[in-house]
Amino acid sequence: MRYKVLFLLLFLWVGSIELLFAQSSDPDIVQVRALLQQQQDAWNRGDIDAFMQAYWKSDQLQFVGGNGVTLGWQNTLDNYKKRYPNRSAMGQLTFGVVSVEKLSKKVIFLIGTWNLKRESDQPGGYYNLLWKKIAGRWVIVTDHTSSHG
Repeated sequence: MRYKVLFLLLFLWVGSIELLFAQSSDPDIVQVRALLQQQQDAWNRGDIDAFMQAYWKSDQLQFVGGNGVTLGWQNTLDNYKKRYPNRSAMGQLTFGVVSVEKLSKKVIFLIGTWNLKRESDQPGGYYNLLWKKIAGRWVIVTDHTSSHG
């Protein structure tokens, strides 16, 4: 009995490693992770306009945050610029990725963490992003971001 349990655990562990490797080597997931890195780099340069390039440039974009739901790319950009008017307010951003799941050929769901390092504080929180491949390009169509201080 003990060997059967060990074999089953080994089988499940190997299967999960294979799934993890398959997900991490998927070119679409690699591309989405690269876009996330580009967003972080743009933010840390103080370039909100470049940061927003990963978002779907549509009135249907949804951003869900502490103030409710914002609809539209331009409204989301305007809110970012109001909330982060200068480099000091923007701080240095670090994204973490908790999980990435490819739901279909055109949909990826990503959960992660965000942290800002500023002179006066270090807010952070969690986010989940729904990415869609639209016109051959991966874009964020829904962003739900929460903070914990």
